[in-house]
Amino acid sequence: MTVNVAIAGASGRMGRMLIEATLRDPACALAAALDLPDSPFLGRDAGELVGIGQSVAISSDVAAAFDVADCLIDFTRPEGTLRHLEAARVAGKAMVIGTTGFDAAGKEAIARAAETIPVVFAPNMAVGVNAVFRLLDVAARILASGYDIEIIEAHHRHKIDAPSGTALRMGEVVANAVGRDLEACAVYGREGVTGERPAQQIGFATVRGGDIVGDHTVLFAGLGERVEITHKASSRMPYALGALRAAAFLKGREAGLYDMQDVLGLK
Repeated sequence: MTVNVAIAGASGRMGRMLIEATLRDPACALAAALDLPDSPFLGRDAGELVGIGQSVAISSDVAAAFDVADCLIDFTRPEGTLRHLEAARVAGKAMVIGTTGFDAAGKEAIARAAETIPVVFAPNMAVGVNAVFRLLDVAARILASGYDIEIIEAHHRHKIDAPSGTALRMGEVVANAVGRDLEACAVYGREGVTGERPAQQIGFATVRGGDIVGDHTVLFAGLGERVEITHKASSRMPYALGALRAAAFLKGREAGLYDMQDVLGLK
C-alpha cells in the first residue's frame, strides 16, 4: 500500500533528508514538496536537491499538495506547521509533525485538529530514541530512590529551541516514572551559588555548537555508581525514516492524536 507523501520545508536540511528517504522507499511516493513563497527553489525538481531525478516541482501551494498527498510531513517551525495543520484539517488529510518548540497554545491547536484528522506528533521520530524512552521508564522506576537525575543534550548551532523537545520528553518520561511533576522539579541550567542539589530535582543542560545532529544522555547518579542512557544521532536519516513509518501508520487511520510509541506498537 503506497503512501503519497508531501514534504514541508523541502529546501531545508531536514526537508532534503525527508525527500531522499521518500524517494528511496518503495512503499512511499513523493507527491508534493513545499517551501516558502519567497524560496529560490520554487519550481525546481525536488529530487535534484538530493541528486535523484524526480518530476515533482517544489511549490508553495499547500492546498494543491493536499489534493495529491495522503499525508504531510512537517519538520519546520511552529508558526509554519500550525498553518499547514489548518490546511490539513480543511482538506481532511493526515499529518506527521516533527517540529519542536511549540508553546501551550500550539500544542492545544494540534490536539484540537487531531479531533478531526489523524496526526502523529512526537518530539523525536527516530526509532532508537523511542526505544530509549521505554528504557528510561524502566530505569527510572528501578532507580527512583537514591539517584540524582540529570539530562544533557547537544545540538547544532542553528537549533532555535532549548532544551530540545527530545530532552523535555525524556524528562517527562522519568518524572512520570518516579511520580514527580516535571514542571515543579525541573531546573534548566545553573549559575552562581546554587546551594546543595535538592534530591527531587531533575536538571537539564544544553549544548549548542557546530553541526551536532543530536546527542541526548540521561544520567542517574547514585553513591558510588552512575547509570547513563545515551542516544547519539550522526545523521538526520533516522528522523526521516521514523517519519515515513509514521506516515504509513496513518494511512486509513481514524482521527486522533498519536505519537511514535503508537507507531511502533509500544503502548
